Amino acid sequence: MAEVVSPITRQVTKGSQENVTCFVDINLRDVEDCLIYDRHGVSIPFKTLYQDRKSVIIFVRNFLCYSCKEYVDDLGKIPREVLEDAEIRLVVIGQSAYHHIKSFCLLTEYPYEIYVDPERRIYQKLGMKREETFTDSAQPSPHVKSGVFMGQIKTIWRAMTSPAFDFQGDLHQQGGAIIAGPGSKVHFSHLDMNRLDHMPINWLLQLAGAQKTIDFSDKPKIIHI
Repeated sequence: MAEVVSPITRQVTKGSQENVTCFVDINLRDVEDCLIYDRHGVSIPFKTLYQDRKSVIIFVRNFLCYSCKEYVDDLGKIPREVLEDAEIRLVVIGQSAYHHIKSFCLLTEYPYEIYVDPERRIYQKLGMKREETFTDSAQPSPHVKSGVFMGQIKTIWRAMTSPAFDFQGDLHQQGGAIIAGPGSKVHFSHLDMNRLDHMPINWLLQLAGAQKTIDFSDKPKIIHI
């Protein structure tokens, strides 16, 4: 059973053993009209995701990245009632071609919204990093189960066995997470430093207003807090 996590009310980085607050200056007006694409190739403006309600928006590195795959595995375990009770919209954004969305969702069993930004315009305008930075004090992601060596093997194997041999996005691009809306208000933002620097999902849910914590250790369980 996972430890109950206290609600977090400020932005957090994981560069030290203690929580450190920071400010990431993100202006959504810079990206609100950028187009994103669904699994059918239909485009919508980015602002559609957060105009009417609060949204947790996760940017992943690429769909073949083993750490992103395992992180989205856990995102897919969030019970729908947790999102509905808190009136949260959950969205994943990748940077591959749109035709990779369907297979990625089948692989991860992720049932919520997912789009792609194939030209990485939003990634770039929001200042997401394109190289990895590792620190000795960084905490490992609780959602990544594979070690680096085995994870790289999985990534290469999936690339070799995919119908179109490609890495489904820029290999150097890092991701991040934002909580935004309604309107253009940004409640929280985090830019990943490397492939393991994902924000813990329970932290994001609590920052967005969820009152329940999910145990991701095996099967999803709700812990009332």
